[in-house]
Amino acid sequence: MKYCGNTAKFSSSFLRGRLLLALAIFAIPGFAQQTGADSQTLTASIRGRVTVTTGEGSTNNLAGITVKLTGPAPASSSMSTVTDADGRYEFTHLAAASYTTETSLEGFKPWTATVRLTPGQAAVLDAPLQISTVSEQVEVQGEATDIATQSVSATSTVSEKQLESLPLRTNELSEALSLSPSVIRTQEGKLNFNGQTESQGMLLVDSAENVDPVAGSFAIPIPPGVIQSMQVFNTPDSSEFGGFSGGLTRIELKPPPAAWNYKLYDFVPAFRAKGGDLVGLANVTPRFEFGGPLVQNKYSFSENLTYEFRRDPVRGLSWPFNETYKRSFISFTELQAILSPQHVVNININFFPQNLQFININTLVPQSASVDYRRRGVSAGLSDSYQLESGVILNTVVRYTRFDSSTYAQGPADMQITPEGWGGNFFNNWARKANQVEVLPTVQVPAKSWYGHHDLKFGIDILYRTYGGDSVSHPIHVRAEDGSLAEDIDFQGAGLLKATSEEISEFAEDRWTLTSSLSINFGGRLTSQTIGRSLAFAPRGGLSYAPGNGKTVIRAGAGVLYGHVPLLAAGFADNQERVISMFNSSGVLVGPPITLQNLYLPAGATTTSPGPQNPGSTPRTLTWNAEVESAVRRNLSVRVGYLDAHTRDLFIVDPMLPASGTIGVLALTNTGTSQYRQAEFSAHYQPSERADLNLTYVWSRARGDLNALSDTFVPVEAPVIRPNAYGIPSSDIPHRVIAGGLVHLPWWKLSVAPVADVHSGFPYSELDVLQNYVGTPNSSRFPMYFSLDAKIYRDITLHIPFLDGSKGRKVRVGVFSLNATNHQNPHDVFYNVTSPLFGTFAGYQRRFTGFTLGVGE
Repeated sequence: MKYCGNTAKFSSSFLRGRLLLALAIFAIPGFAQQTGADSQTLTASIRGRVTVTTGEGSTNNLAGITVKLTGPAPASSSMSTVTDADGRYEFTHLAAASYTTETSLEGFKPWTATVRLTPGQAAVLDAPLQISTVSEQVEVQGEATDIATQSVSATSTVSEKQLESLPLRTNELSEALSLSPSVIRTQEGKLNFNGQTESQGMLLVDSAENVDPVAGSFAIPIPPGVIQSMQVFNTPDSSEFGGFSGGLTRIELKPPPAAWNYKLYDFVPAFRAKGGDLVGLANVTPRFEFGGPLVQNKYSFSENLTYEFRRDPVRGLSWPFNETYKRSFISFTELQAILSPQHVVNININFFPQNLQFININTLVPQSASVDYRRRGVSAGLSDSYQLESGVILNTVVRYTRFDSSTYAQGPADMQITPEGWGGNFFNNWARKANQVEVLPTVQVPAKSWYGHHDLKFGIDILYRTYGGDSVSHPIHVRAEDGSLAEDIDFQGAGLLKATSEEISEFAEDRWTLTSSLSINFGGRLTSQTIGRSLAFAPRGGLSYAPGNGKTVIRAGAGVLYGHVPLLAAGFADNQERVISMFNSSGVLVGPPITLQNLYLPAGATTTSPGPQNPGSTPRTLTWNAEVESAVRRNLSVRVGYLDAHTRDLFIVDPMLPASGTIGVLALTNTGTSQYRQAEFSAHYQPSERADLNLTYVWSRARGDLNALSDTFVPVEAPVIRPNAYGIPSSDIPHRVIAGGLVHLPWWKLSVAPVADVHSGFPYSELDVLQNYVGTPNSSRFPMYFSLDAKIYRDITLHIPFLDGSKGRKVRVGVFSLNATNHQNPHDVFYNVTSPLFGTFAGYQRRFTGFTLGVGE
């Protein structure tokens, strides 16, 4: 292996991590017991019982229900326990402070209670759950009017109920994420967080990474039915999370239900009509969820099965050659074992095969020149949480991911690029087989009292990634408007790729509540990588201050983030070499062909002295934020915030032609930078229990190097790689307004969930006959984008005679409309200045209306 030289540093780092973990497991419990004995008069407790009242008026105890306790620190460091056979729960060894206890169960209203503990107090908080009604209060994409005065992180949260009510065309996570104000979904369907692509971001599922190990993209699907909550962090203050230089998205999974239950969604197929005649299926997207206790109060199980077949038309091409095809199946299995009230083990297994045809077609790319994508994989995770008698919580998360993916052209013909678009067959086929293992043991110490209230947490994060595969290309012919040849691009070499990365991080953090109105979070993360930095320290901190009556809270934070080195960068030199031949306007060859060798060029290196080919740097982001949130009225809160993020050491691809000779370089360098600034104003208004509304305006400015590795090779390799330039990225939208909510109408028990999205048009570049920039890159823009989406539904309660199991069963019937006003939003533009169609917009998106039908409790 070419990276064996770093084995020693990794081994020493691994030993350091093991030593820290051993100290955590063996020393801290003893310390906690000792300090607990010394300050026994200062500890308090909370206990209670979770119950439900039946229709006959009797009270039943609920076993196996998760109860969460949130202290002065935010929810990310909260404790949880599970009720025993008699429905009881208990939290002990608590410092004197204010605590919030909460629990929820499907079909019942969430229960929450807050208590202020005094030294030695044994508080009793029973939780009588009540059956939900249609008029219950609903949160929609924002924080409640009762603002979290001790929460430091600025987040956008989407709950399970919101996911069910949002007007989404598919069950893809990217579609729901794009409704977050800080997340942009580009014209190509890529996600962008804080000015960087999703490959520089991170998706966590129960604290473990859940991304493509090679590309870093959010390509592993998570069914919406297994999601309890989804948080998008602008500036994560917790040092527990790393491996990203962009944004962070965290998903918490629902535990299996305490009683057997099932749900069935969208089991009625939709048909496609053309000219008044049926022309086949448009989509079939059934989703089936079921689960319950295998052994009462001990073991429980849930299964989510999702099948999806879609034929989606792409405007700008002629039927029937204007459709993409999607076939996918997801099996998400969860198992929970309650070994004791202090010991809970969760296991989840996700299978996600998928086939996509013609994934990148548009007005300028016909089906024949497009790509098919194939994915096979499994992701299995285990979470073991154990609370010692001392109050120390040991949590271990282990996740294994196998991710096999490939793309295929429609045939072996050479690719043709003209001013009007692509022709022939796409030039590249690739296949990858990747494996990833992550182990994340953490220790959470009982709350300590010293000049306030301290929540201490630390642990280690061990990550192993590896892949092998190939990338093989055939010739590309770039032609002028008259059809003459302007450039030939050929390829040589085997294109056999492989790379391995080993990484270990240690973190420690303290969430310190000085008073009821002032909290400070601070910590650090120390990382060692076999490819990337041998040692990287990332400090982070934040504070929240709620002056006066607590109706206003000021938050601020700053920190350093280090990302992973993409495995695509580690294996870059093994890609096929490009051989470029140039022609004059008459189609005559000009000079000999030039071969571009693939080289990694670190900062300061030259093409004649490239240095070691092991990427020795890691993308690094320095970010800070400040915001003020205020409850202006009982039912109205507003928030104003500012974010600044500066990233350096990004990997970029840059072709360097020789001044003389026939050998040039296709360089991978670590000199890329990006700058992102964002100002946000949001308002959350709840005029009544039947309505919950949100409005957000975002101003942003993004600048950076345009040839980022992920933009050049993900999801497919760019046919023509232009010289790198610094400027406006394709995801930059200076102005954006998102308005939405959920309203329960007083008529016919209908509910309406509208979402309006208005933003500046995406930028695009003007190109010449050789596909090079003309003028300033991305200096032109699409027209302003506007879309009004809405979902209208009604929940109908069923009761079938003689079937007691049908009691409380609900059928949700509804319709949704995307771009309900049929606003003409163009998807494509003819960008080549030599084309007679230059500057013409095409691929206008039209209204899409669908039908939803689901059965559940």
